[in-house]
This record gives sequence, C-alpha cells and structure tokens, in this order.
Amino acid sequence: MTKVLLILLIALVLEAMGVVFLSAGLKEIGEMKSVNAAEVGRIIKRGIGNAKLLVGVLLETIFFICLLVLLKQNDVSLIWPLTSLGFVLTALSARFILHEQVTGTRWIGVALIVVGAALVSWSEKSKPAGAASPAVAGSTAQPRAE
Repeated sequence: MTKVLLILLIALVLEAMGVVFLSAGLKEIGEMKSVNAAEVGRIIKRGIGNAKLLVGVLLETIFFICLLVLLKQNDVSLIWPLTSLGFVLTALSARFILHEQVTGTRWIGVALIVVGAALVSWSEKSKPAGAASPAVAGSTAQPRAE
C-alpha cells in the first residue's frame, strides 16, 4: 500500500505541475478572437510552439501513464478516489506558484476532498486479509506484487 501511495503522490505532483504549465502556456497563447479556420490555425500554431504548454502536456502524459499502471495493479475503487488529492495539490500550486486567490470556500472544498481520500485509504487498510477484488470477466488476472 505504501508503494502505491508513493507512486500516486509522485504522479499527482506531476499532474499539478502539468496543470500549472498548461495554464501558463494557455494564457500566453491568448484567446480566440473569433471562430474561423484562420483563428483556429493561429491558436494551434502558437500552441505547438509554446514551451510551457508542451511541458504541461508532457507532465500530464506521465501522470496518465502512472495512473494506467496503478489501475492495472489495484482496485479502481481505491485508486480513482485517491486521485482527487490532485485537487489539493492543484489548489496549492495555483495559490503559491500562479499566485491565484483561493477563497475560504474553496479551501473548505479541498479539506472535504482530503477527508474523502482518507476514508477511501482507510477502507483499503480495513479490508479483510486475502480479500481480493473480483476479476473482470474473461481476464486472466495475475497476482499483485506489493
């Protein structure tokens, strides 16, 4: 379980940093002035050449690969709710890296997310020993290495 949480935490940090880079890159590209082929082409051209946007896409891709690995080896009912901790890291990144104002109501939401993730993690620890999740129909499930 510790290994899973460590990999997930690293992946979530990469995701939060990816979102920060994506946001910064998109702000540099600017808004679409109208919806037509020339304007879409201009936005795509600026996006392809924007280093921050590309780093953001790379970090999000690495996060997604980590997520796929974790989902392959663990219960989706454990991993997917724990990914909500990414909202916590993203809110912190927005506040301290992008210097966005995060309201008290948003921090309360972040706290509720932390409580929910803690409950999901606790439920995994309280699972009876040897209780495995049912195999997906037709799959050849391999034993998990922990």
